[in-house]
Amino acid sequence: MTPQSSTTATGARQPAALVLEDGRIHRGTAFGASGTTLGEAVFTTAMSGYQETLTDPSYCRQIVVTTAPQIGNTGWNDEDGESLLDGEDRGGRIWVAGLVIRDLSRRASNFRARRTLEEEMVAQGIVGIADVDTRAVVRHIRDAGSMKAGIFSGEDLADDETMLAAVRAQESMAGANLSGEVSTDEAYVVEPADGTEARYTVAALDLGIKSNTPRMLAARGCRVHVIPHDSTLQDVLDLDVDGVFLSNGPGDPATADAAVHLTKEVLSQGIPFFGICFGNQILGRALGLETYKMRFGHRGTNIPVVEKATGQVAITSQNHGFALRAPESDTWDTPWGTATVTHLCANDGTVEGVALSDGSAFSVQYHPEAAAGPRDAADLFDRFVGLLGSAGAGSATTGKGTN
Repeated sequence: MTPQSSTTATGARQPAALVLEDGRIHRGTAFGASGTTLGEAVFTTAMSGYQETLTDPSYCRQIVVTTAPQIGNTGWNDEDGESLLDGEDRGGRIWVAGLVIRDLSRRASNFRARRTLEEEMVAQGIVGIADVDTRAVVRHIRDAGSMKAGIFSGEDLADDETMLAAVRAQESMAGANLSGEVSTDEAYVVEPADGTEARYTVAALDLGIKSNTPRMLAARGCRVHVIPHDSTLQDVLDLDVDGVFLSNGPGDPATADAAVHLTKEVLSQGIPFFGICFGNQILGRALGLETYKMRFGHRGTNIPVVEKATGQVAITSQNHGFALRAPESDTWDTPWGTATVTHLCANDGTVEGVALSDGSAFSVQYHPEAAAGPRDAADLFDRFVGLLGSAGAGSATTGKGTN
């Protein structure tokens, strides 16, 4: 079915409603596609980068509320998407279930813009609501926590009880296994740019990977094999890799047993390992930690993280609703040696990084690829590449040298 616009033939905007699980309803006007969308209501504190946010697979099945008051002023371009659309960049596939904003910019003004945000949302069938007091919505979610929600517009705008029943009937994000929905079906390769010869080979497990991640590894001399979420150790070894990377992604890490099992096998093989966001939770589970659902998570581009060893603070980009439960001691024994908590969130003290003490495996809860966001943590990719180039990297299991 061709997506329907949320405006009438005269250009008037249709009414719309944001319905929250606890019965709170916010009225506004429809924008983007017209209809119904259901998901978990979350908010992002990012003031820019809405295109990267909307195309981040980690937002799968989530209705995003923006704290920035005006959205759409830079339009939509063909370069900044963080996922592929029909196998091509084309501005990226939108993964958010819906979008809640205060003011929709009346015009797009950017030299790279190819169309408006609303035009792209209509084309991809994404339902949105504007003219909402997003400050009130964010304050409520901050106090009550992320919750089931729905946006209703057009012919789907019904009486309050009917809409509320639909919202409450949907599945919870807790217990959701979403890696298969967002992962690539077939492996693909990202090569170093400009014909540069690859120095290292990395297998990147796609649990919802953002496009900038393999680009940043490739820029550092890596040939990156992006592989499906259900890949096995043999699939990894067949690529003759120097290292393994685990990506970000949506859903409950407590359901990702296959990725945890693969991670344990990678650690047992002694293959250098780096994980971010969901990958941090997977490494933590492999090392014996538990995960839990946060009240409202961390989503934005301005979240401070402290590296415990140095006290250095990085301003980071984050998007997660689950976290690792802090262990009783900052160091503990594992089958692969001593593990340690390496990073903490300066705002609330949550675990933001874990590692094996010998440096062979490490992960962080935030997004060093920072699209969109600050570049404070980009050096983590350098650290990983340095690990690949260390003496004996990969040689114990794959027969590869380090040169």
